[in-house]
Amino acid sequence: MDKELVNKVEHPRAIKSFVVRSGRMTPGQEKAYEQQWMHYGIDADEQVLDFELLFARQAPVILEVGFGMGDSLLEMAARHPENNYLGIEVHKPGVGRVLANISEQSLTNLKVMKFDAVEVLKKQVKDNSLSAVYLFFPDPWHKTRHQKRRIVQDDFIQLIRKKLIPHGQFHMATDWEHYARQMLRTMKKAPGFSNCAADGEYIPRPEHRPVTKFERRGERLGHGVWDILFEKIS
Repeated sequence: MDKELVNKVEHPRAIKSFVVRSGRMTPGQEKAYEQQWMHYGIDADEQVLDFELLFARQAPVILEVGFGMGDSLLEMAARHPENNYLGIEVHKPGVGRVLANISEQSLTNLKVMKFDAVEVLKKQVKDNSLSAVYLFFPDPWHKTRHQKRRIVQDDFIQLIRKKLIPHGQFHMATDWEHYARQMLRTMKKAPGFSNCAADGEYIPRPEHRPVTKFERRGERLGHGVWDILFEKIS
């Protein structure tokens, strides 16, 4: 058998839920990335994160997976100084923008990483260490042949479960109804979680999730938004 084919069979390539785009950074984002990373950035490596040391205090840690340009993440950190926030994003312009704003707003409760969140969770986040995980408007991969790339799958859910503290929460939001239905269906059958919705379906947007410009634009166009909130029970 061809050596390359054997390697692919024995070491199948993991399906990623994202595609890294070479988005252009503004001069301000570039400057922030160069100057502020040492203060607010966390390197992705094999070292397990010590949140108490990183934030110089003990407080609930909330992770946002894929924060985009960081509007929600920045607002949450500013509005809830009692929490520590960790944002993970693969696209450099968004990371640069958040770094610039952390510095401008003098936020001490927010750190960022530029890497694959799944790998960070597997290798660097301790079990039972996160108070909540937020996944707001992930790529819906709306074409049928691409839906295997959607991040909310059984393996990812159980990875989140391991990292959450008892009664920690996993909060998802999407403006794609088909993805919302798949998220809800998958979460309902996931061991160790309980739906926080009174009717066992979706919840109204909670206070802790800011409304983004993207979301407001969608609402003006008549798009729906679905929030899903589950709690770790075992």
